[in-house]
Amino acid sequence: MKVLLIGNSDICIYTFRKELVDKLLQEGHKVYILAPYGKLIDDLKKAGCVFYDTPLSRRGKNILKDLKLLRNYKKIIGEIKPDIVFTFTIKPNIYGALASAKYNVPCVMNITGLGSAVENKGITQKITLFLYRKALKKVQTVFFQNEENMRFFADRNLGTGKHKLLPGSGVNLKKFAYADYPSENNGLVFLFLSRIMKEKGIDQYLQAAEYLKGKYPELKFNICGYCEEAYQQRLEDLQSKGIIFYYGLKKDVVPIIKESHCLVHPTYYPEGLSNVLLESCACGRPVITTDRSGCREVVENGVNGFFCKQKDAEDLIRCILKFMNLSAEERRTMGLNGRKKVEREFDRNIVVKAYLDEIKKLNG
Repeated sequence: MKVLLIGNSDICIYTFRKELVDKLLQEGHKVYILAPYGKLIDDLKKAGCVFYDTPLSRRGKNILKDLKLLRNYKKIIGEIKPDIVFTFTIKPNIYGALASAKYNVPCVMNITGLGSAVENKGITQKITLFLYRKALKKVQTVFFQNEENMRFFADRNLGTGKHKLLPGSGVNLKKFAYADYPSENNGLVFLFLSRIMKEKGIDQYLQAAEYLKGKYPELKFNICGYCEEAYQQRLEDLQSKGIIFYYGLKKDVVPIIKESHCLVHPTYYPEGLSNVLLESCACGRPVITTDRSGCREVVENGVNGFFCKQKDAEDLIRCILKFMNLSAEERRTMGLNGRKKVEREFDRNIVVKAYLDEIKKLNG
């Protein structure tokens, strides 16, 4: 069959759906990808995928640009004539589903998180929900990554009867294999692994790093991920003072996770289900994160990590100190608990099977 995947970035498809793509190709399906070009696309093309560069503004609210995106999707879907379309993230979900409906192509939508446009009340929320209502009319299935998001749509009668819950994007348990807990002889290493943006809690992390580094110079506060322009100068300044170490954006984050003792993810972004939490837990690392949907599904407070309050640097500092006061064995056990949890509940093979089942529906 011809299977089309539509996402908002190369990371969206490669990092979180590579196993699905590989399985589709193994089973003899022709795989097409619509997304803005990024370096990871080259690997997907080498694997045998057909790529169409479809630029989009992830956060932009320009209706003319969005209409151009919709026309582009319609044009390409008309050319490809896929048997089924899988969409991910808000704009590909809405406009991909609308474009698929024009040609009566079955579409499977994945709500990877509400996003600020939907979570925050206002005119943008009303417009986005109106568009979702139209887009959902003809979709085959709507996958959700957490129950709170699914209830949000159910309460508004959006896509009712088509809802299914997935364990997020799942995690590749082989790639993110358990790693022995590192030595603490040179001090504890904390890691912020995420897109460096306000809603991911970077301000709280940097404030905590500045305060704790002054009191405990042996601590290390590392950062890895794409840096939005607003934070570039601040990271450079703090690195020059020895307060943080910034790796930049890395294709393979496993070595960075392995050398850390704790992942710190003080997000207040409307997550579907946090991939960085899954990946860190899979490697056997305790986590400190916020008690919100997309995070609480992965973390059991006091078992494989701690919860801190959102937008609260002081509470984040309290949690880090609480973690520091544990024994080395207690920290290691927390990491083991996290590994066991993701093995039980978040194997990416569960997600891949769910998508293959959607294809099987086409054959009756």
